[in-house]
Amino acid sequence: MSQPHLRPFAGRRVVITGGLGFIGSTLAIRLVEAGAVVTLIDSLVPEYGGNIHNVAPIADRVRINISDVRDPFSFAHLIRDQDILFNLAGQTSHIDSMSDPKTDLDINCAAQLSILEACRKHNPLARIIFASTRQIYGRPLYLPVDEKHPLHPVDVNGINKVAGEQYHILYRQIHGIRTCVLRLTNVIGPRMRIRDARQTFVGTWIRNLIEGKPIDVWGGAQLRDLLDVEDCVDAFLLAAASDRAIGQVYNAGSPDPISLAGLAALMIEVNGGGEAITREYPADRKRIDIGDYCTDARKIGAELGWRPVTPLRDTLVRCFAYYRERMASYV
Repeated sequence: MSQPHLRPFAGRRVVITGGLGFIGSTLAIRLVEAGAVVTLIDSLVPEYGGNIHNVAPIADRVRINISDVRDPFSFAHLIRDQDILFNLAGQTSHIDSMSDPKTDLDINCAAQLSILEACRKHNPLARIIFASTRQIYGRPLYLPVDEKHPLHPVDVNGINKVAGEQYHILYRQIHGIRTCVLRLTNVIGPRMRIRDARQTFVGTWIRNLIEGKPIDVWGGAQLRDLLDVEDCVDAFLLAAASDRAIGQVYNAGSPDPISLAGLAALMIEVNGGGEAITREYPADRKRIDIGDYCTDARKIGAELGWRPVTPLRDTLVRCFAYYRERMASYV
């Protein structure tokens, strides 16, 4: 993103839920560089994506609050006098949502309602950008998937994400809260979780290749579009800076899908070696697999001027370099 787009954030008071996570920390770094006053809220629950090492470059320039967004009392205090809320807190594991649906409900649904209520009561002028997911579309009826595609989630996580998203839309319509929703595709880059596949399978593939272990490719023909985290952060910043984004829902993804087999081959090439083993889909995963997916992000391009600019190869090169230097902090 060019420097003029960052000027609206100089001196602004910004809070990021899930701020020690992958996307939240990358966003925080950009905001600090832009001159924003940043508060990070994260529960640091081990099963989720928070990692204190993610904010090492700015640790002395942000306020970090270790608390759970499910606690309405602490959040009400933290949201007061903030200009912008980037609401990235959530549980991302589809498998965990099926084995423990109540926790997913608490975090991705009930907690979102508590956040919005705190804003309504204590800071109704705050600007809120909510991180939703392409998972809410379920198995695509057509490709690429635009914002008008029906919502047919295939797992508990997707259902709760739909509810969280709808709360944000409703609070705009009824209470005038200045919300915007971004439906994200597969976001990858430095600082993503690599210890397991709760956040993204790409992280475990990177870890295995660096450690000299084979990677498992389930199926292989499925198409996915992968979005560089810096391009994703650009979308958040543009959505927060533009009044046109208020009340809108946008897809944010790459226009260039790649098959899982093709991705595995590219990652092995970038790593300088490795092995991919094609396997049958595990039964529990196959039931909630969405098949092919790629994003139609023309709406956010037309209205906010956003488009992804980072080639997939460049993203992977950065990822491998980042984790080779910092593996101990992430496994």
